[in-house]
Amino acid sequence: MNRLDFEDFRAQAVNEGFDEVIERRWPALTVLDTHTHPFALQALVVDGEMWLSVGPETRHLAVGDTFKLAREVPHAERYGEHGACYWVARRN
Repeated sequence: MNRLDFEDFRAQAVNEGFDEVIERRWPALTVLDTHTHPFALQALVVDGEMWLSVGPETRHLAVGDTFKLAREVPHAERYGEHGACYWVARRN
C-alpha cells in the first residue's frame, strides 16, 4: 500500500460520499465500553494499536489496518500501551 497522507485520505473519503473526516488520538490504555455512533464510518490506523470488538469478534488493529462500522452498530474499543491514532471518515 502506498503511503497515504491525511489530505489524500480526506479527498478519497469525500469522493466516496463521506461528509466529515477527522483525526482521532486516544491516550494509552483507554477503554471504551460498548457504545454506538449515529454515523457510518471507515478508518485507517496511523499510529499505535487498538482492539475493536463487535459482537463476539475482537480484531487487533495496528498501523496500516482499516476498519468500517455501519451506523448504530454496538462495539467496544481498547487502546494499546502507547495509545493510538486513526483517521476516520464519517457518513452522517
